[in-house]
Amino acid sequence: MKSSGDGQGAIDTSKPHPARMYDYYLGGKDSYPVDWEAAEQAIAFLPGIKEGARANRAFMQRASRLLAGLGVRQYLDIGTGIPTEPNLHQVVQQAVPDARVVYVDNDPIVLRHAEALLRGTPEGRTEYLQADVRDVDKIIEGAREILNFDRPVALSMVALLHFVSDEYDPRGLVRRLLEPLAPGSYLMLSHATGDFDPEAWARVIKIYRDSGVPAQVRSWAEFATFFSGLELIGPGVELVSRWYPEPGDQYSGNDRIPVYVGVARKT
Repeated sequence: MKSSGDGQGAIDTSKPHPARMYDYYLGGKDSYPVDWEAAEQAIAFLPGIKEGARANRAFMQRASRLLAGLGVRQYLDIGTGIPTEPNLHQVVQQAVPDARVVYVDNDPIVLRHAEALLRGTPEGRTEYLQADVRDVDKIIEGAREILNFDRPVALSMVALLHFVSDEYDPRGLVRRLLEPLAPGSYLMLSHATGDFDPEAWARVIKIYRDSGVPAQVRSWAEFATFFSGLELIGPGVELVSRWYPEPGDQYSGNDRIPVYVGVARKT
């Protein structure tokens, strides 16, 4: 596993970072007091946010296994976050040992952990690129060095787009990232929603925005537009608890988890 970026940079502990807050929700230890404080404020307004983070993680694993089972051997995962096992490459390379995975994130702490933890199978390849989702050209250029864009690629943007407000044209970013990918590629998304408790989510969004993160939750209809022009698979755009729930899944049937998900194929 190699990494690519502009250097590790300094870890800013003066304000919370969404990747570290997410790690805190998952019960990880790679966060700082500033992240704990912001995360606990969010939890106070929305106690289910920790459950949502864990259900989202379970979706990533289910969706990755599904795509690997369909024979997808290349993955571009943007908004990787701090590694939490099993990571996407571990899931897909268990089914497809020669799978290639490119992780992308913009937090120096993710890079630090990526170098130590993101280790793939001998047959496959796992790489890390330090970049912001809004820097599409850099992502595509870096991914092309590892992935064959003439063959299908699964583009994963799990729990990412609710940190990209409309002013940054998130739908345009998704279209630009999909454009160079071959037909038969897939888009895998999950997104927080305020449909069930808009007042609480407004407070949570303010916490993120006050720390400089352009967060924005979206409704089912708004989220569904990210899949325009693609062929949705399985149950379509659904609550995370309803998307191919597995036997024994602790989140199955819990329709109050405020996360929508979907996987679609580029034709």
